[in-house]
Amino acid sequence: MKIAQVAPLYEAVPPRLYGGTERVVAHLTDALVDEGHEVTLFASGDARTRAALVATRKQALRLDPAALKSDLASHLSMLHEVRRRADEFDVLHFHIDMLHFPVFEDMAARTLTTLHGRLDIDDLSDTYRRWPNYPLVSISDDQRRSLPDASWYATVHHGVDAASYRFNGSPRGDYLAFLGRISPEKRPDRAIEIARLAGVPLRMAAKVDDVDRDYFERKVRPLLTHPLVEYIGEIGDEDKSEFLGHARALLFPIDWPEPFGLVMIEAMACGTPVIAWRCGSVPEVVDPGVTGLIVDDMAQAVDAVHAVRGLRRSRVRAAFEERFTARAMANRYVQLYWQLVRDSRTALLEGEAA
Repeated sequence: MKIAQVAPLYEAVPPRLYGGTERVVAHLTDALVDEGHEVTLFASGDARTRAALVATRKQALRLDPAALKSDLASHLSMLHEVRRRADEFDVLHFHIDMLHFPVFEDMAARTLTTLHGRLDIDDLSDTYRRWPNYPLVSISDDQRRSLPDASWYATVHHGVDAASYRFNGSPRGDYLAFLGRISPEKRPDRAIEIARLAGVPLRMAAKVDDVDRDYFERKVRPLLTHPLVEYIGEIGDEDKSEFLGHARALLFPIDWPEPFGLVMIEAMACGTPVIAWRCGSVPEVVDPGVTGLIVDDMAQAVDAVHAVRGLRRSRVRAAFEERFTARAMANRYVQLYWQLVRDSRTALLEGEAA
């Protein structure tokens, strides 16, 4: 099958440091190539991929040192190139929210759009109602709650390349890990409180976006002086197996409708269990008593820090391999691609018969 993957241009594919959507696109694209499909990736020129790369921007936007740049112009240029070559592909798979909707209306049936972000935002319901012919994929069932009437085609949980994460059955360290982004909805303050009350060291590897800088300075930085807390900053893929694999557990104390939470399965890939708040997709990802523990309040979280030591790390890794590998994700998407092709051909035949 000939497949186009259309990635956002904000981060490299995969990202050099923090980044979710582009990392998923990278793992999916390579897994599809490994399965024998002809895949073309539309992305920035610093992508690393086994697919054919069409670079529509030299460098991903976030780490581009240019003082002035336009994300809208960059994405419109990419869409122009995808549109120009659209007839080369059986399926066009978009990962850029709804930006392509006005441009590909006449071939919406040949597209698949995976929505990677939160959907409880004003204006989205009108937008998805305006373009109902685009088949949409959610990354968790919970993600759909804000848009129950959208044109949902399937739910596909994320996956990552199993070989990229080292399983560690005997961690050297005994600390809690926080990995991701410093922002109010990710609740780094809650992670620090859990560690402090449990009396267990916390290592934090996280980036701070400009929009969250004030929150970091006012709410989080003062907490980093606690002797149990070590703030590392942003890390890349090459450091994750070491960072996650030697932790007692990953803390995922979120306070928002998390669409998926890629870091949870990255921890599982290393054999590290997850302690997560019952929000968003968490109940779909964490298997309590197997891959981690789900909590509802601070007291439960502190108890979980001690109870999680009873979980077998080999079972955590085995559960990851069963559910959350890039290959499992790719196989599910291939089923959807073939379904799209069949549906499109059926619609064409019905139209000719009429």
